[in-house]
Amino acid sequence: MTLPIRNVAIIAHVDHGKTTLVDALLKQSGIFREGEDVPDCVMDSNALERERGITILSKNTAVRYRETLINIVDTPGHADFGGEVERVLGMVDGCLLIVDANEGPMPQTRFVLKKALEKGLRPIVVVNKIDRGQADPHVAVDKVLDLFLELGADEDQCDFPYLFASGMGGYAKESLDDEAVDMQPLFEAILRHVPAPVGDPNKPLQLQVTTLDYSEYLGRIVIGRIHNGTIRSGQQAALVTESGNIVKGKITKLLGFEGLRRVEMAEATAGYIVAVAGFADAYIGETITDPNEPLALPLIKVDEPTLQMTFWVNDSPFAGQEGKLVTSRQVRDRLFRELETNVALRVEETDSPEKFLVSGRGELHLGILIETMRREGYEFQVSQPQVIYRTVNGQPCEPYELLVLDVPADSVGSCIERLGQRKGEMQDMQPGAGDRTQLEFVIPARGLIGFRGEFMRMTRGEGIMNHSFLDYRSLCGEIEARNKGVLISFEEGVSTFYAMKNAEDRGAFFITPGTKVYRGMIVGEHNRPQDLELNVCKTKQLTNHRASGGDELVQLQAPVDMSLERALEYIGPDELVEVTPQSIRLRKMAKKLAKR
Repeated sequence: MTLPIRNVAIIAHVDHGKTTLVDALLKQSGIFREGEDVPDCVMDSNALERERGITILSKNTAVRYRETLINIVDTPGHADFGGEVERVLGMVDGCLLIVDANEGPMPQTRFVLKKALEKGLRPIVVVNKIDRGQADPHVAVDKVLDLFLELGADEDQCDFPYLFASGMGGYAKESLDDEAVDMQPLFEAILRHVPAPVGDPNKPLQLQVTTLDYSEYLGRIVIGRIHNGTIRSGQQAALVTESGNIVKGKITKLLGFEGLRRVEMAEATAGYIVAVAGFADAYIGETITDPNEPLALPLIKVDEPTLQMTFWVNDSPFAGQEGKLVTSRQVRDRLFRELETNVALRVEETDSPEKFLVSGRGELHLGILIETMRREGYEFQVSQPQVIYRTVNGQPCEPYELLVLDVPADSVGSCIERLGQRKGEMQDMQPGAGDRTQLEFVIPARGLIGFRGEFMRMTRGEGIMNHSFLDYRSLCGEIEARNKGVLISFEEGVSTFYAMKNAEDRGAFFITPGTKVYRGMIVGEHNRPQDLELNVCKTKQLTNHRASGGDELVQLQAPVDMSLERALEYIGPDELVEVTPQSIRLRKMAKKLAKR
């Protein structure tokens, strides 16, 4: 017997509580055994997701409520992973838009809501975190309505249902005056406002591949929604590829979802979200269909990348010392393998077999790929991110971003001034919670490259910065680049305390004494606009005489911590980030080094 179905996606700005809210739904649906140890953020299973506290990969689960099967898909909140959001929205018939009761709609709220409205979905708005101080839920609802109108929502979409909730508290309610009990009001809202899936189980099979997975026992597993027809374990089927070719095969295993587990099924009908084994060469967007009446669904359309960088084989003096996968063939194979599941990524070969041009949706999108590869044992180097220009109506154009800053009041002036120098135009300024101010800008994507580090210094680490792609607009002219030079090691060796202490007045170091360095390696930031080469390996001359005061305790200033993201934002056009499983190093391109 097939159950009534509801397919719903969870969409929101990053850190507005999507995953925590899903945790509460899962725990109250009864899918976990009594006494079972359930971790927080159970849907964020990827190690990088847990470390960063963000959702990177879309994931689906299923719960039963009042004899209805509710498929829930948790999507990323960051616009850099919009490819995940776009393909997932084609699997569902409704969505929950989660909005922070204090912050209201943010840049990624706009992005994910725009995608949902374009799909014709009518979101249920959930105002989350109502139990936090400074929360103003009704103002948040008003701001959401303004956003719906701004994005061109139709009359039915603007008449959205809304609830108030606390994912951490594990409750939802239709009115703020209602008692905070559990998530039942949200479950009821899903049944009431999300339509049942449309599809005919008697028509020829059509299942669109939206996610790929892999099992050592089953090989490639494709996950998608059955739009029409019925699928059975063991049946013959066909795959309509992107090029239109038809590849016949067999459904070797059919799996459904129950909580966080996959359960074997004998058959599933239109509306179900299932996992299928048997098609080793299937790709995202392709259609599994009836071999006798092969009917393909429209391919999934994803927004084009806006940022690109060059991946190089590592040719530094330390190449091959820390990574196992270092050759051009190994790096090439890994990048092209990423294309199988990362629909928003593009990889192009260049005229050099040592270089590959990789394009993505933003610095975070590309940074996650780089971090994943280094954890897998790859060693390589990457260039400064560059924006991708396009011709629109015969005019050269560049990508623009919507930028929202939340800053202490005493940092407002410096932020406005610096963003003005980077061609940013302020759209709005509003007082925030406490002694803080929220600023909204439209700025070329070029103007944001390298800005985050400056922003954190200007706000003494207290600022919050969010941005998302807006559209392509006419070129804005030259943008002021990094206004400080770098300190460069001019010989190979081990850095010493003595040399670094003597050069401390020249700028801030990225390394500590005892760090292995090579000629051309960037070891710090100069306090002047030009680059400076220096010897950080110089040792103190030993004599038979002790200097007066020589035993005094002397300390170096703390080094600037160059994380991967900070390094990618920091480097200039003639610099590279060397990435290994153990180290992140900055260096000058070899041809840019002065001859000594």
